[in-house]
Amino acid sequence: MSEPTGKYSITMPRDIAEAARSRSGPSGLSAYVAAAVARQIERDNLNDLIGVAEAEHGAITDAEIQALRDQLHQAHLEQTQGGADAA
Repeated sequence: MSEPTGKYSITMPRDIAEAARSRSGPSGLSAYVAAAVARQIERDNLNDLIGVAEAEHGAITDAEIQALRDQLHQAHLEQTQGGADAA
């Protein structure tokens, strides 16, 4: 069951509209734009959560961000190396 839809008129730069139309594929421009807006709403919601967390716990430092990136990179390496060893 899909969500009810509505028809809206939007204005955007012609070059962006044409690029979106050329990339929209069989699902069409409306589905492409709806997916882009949904992703932006997710990003906005995440930014809101970050703002709440930073208000409560303080700003996230560059060092903390880099440490987490390093952990993710290491986990990715371990996963890909482990997968190669198992083959």
